[in-house]
Amino acid sequence: MNTIVALASVSALKAMLEQSVFLGVFLSLGSYGLGMWLKRKTGWALMNPLLIAVVLVVAFLAISGVSYTSYSNGARILDYLLTPATICLAVPLYQQIELLKKNYKAVVAGLVSGVLTSLISVFLLALLFQFDHASYVTFLPKSITTAIGMGISDELGGYVSITVVVILLTGVFGNIFADKILKLFHVEEPIAKGIAIGSAAHAMGTARAMEMGQIEGAMSGLSIVVSGILTVIGASIFAWFI
Repeated sequence: MNTIVALASVSALKAMLEQSVFLGVFLSLGSYGLGMWLKRKTGWALMNPLLIAVVLVVAFLAISGVSYTSYSNGARILDYLLTPATICLAVPLYQQIELLKKNYKAVVAGLVSGVLTSLISVFLLALLFQFDHASYVTFLPKSITTAIGMGISDELGGYVSITVVVILLTGVFGNIFADKILKLFHVEEPIAKGIAIGSAAHAMGTARAMEMGQIEGAMSGLSIVVSGILTVIGASIFAWFI
């Protein structure tokens, strides 16, 4: 009898979670908040709030049995807020517009170099590991924002779900290791830092760039947009190589 009652209670709890319109919001924000607390408490680079949030959300869904669809429906408001949040990146860019005008040649060169480096690295790895065409084009948009990357992958015949994971991992690792890589190569110019991070690790990297300084954040925010456009063009060309 006790087993039956326990199973009924678990089923009722799962049904309540499945029907909750706020589950996605609370789970996402709570997991991210816990990640921020762990980052402040430990100071470890690997305690990245976004990475912690992803792990906790996946673990919760796997253990509770709540479907991803139910979670996603509850998190729609966060998706809605992503657009104005992204647009707000234009504010620091506007504040640094004079600096951008003075260094536009270096900025353009950095953006083009960043996009080409991303595409060429994927091409070389595809040759090394003998990817087929679908696998190859799946990785081409790894360094741009998810919305654009999904469209490119789908248009070129890649595996969209894998593209999303690759973009997410690229952003997370960029967020965690950007500072260390820049120090390793002795990159000290704020404009160069921002362009390198934004063109390599899209929005997640930009979050780290904004922590470094206003100039880094502004240039990284610019890189998200321009790199996305250049990758659309570049990926279409590179897709013919394999």
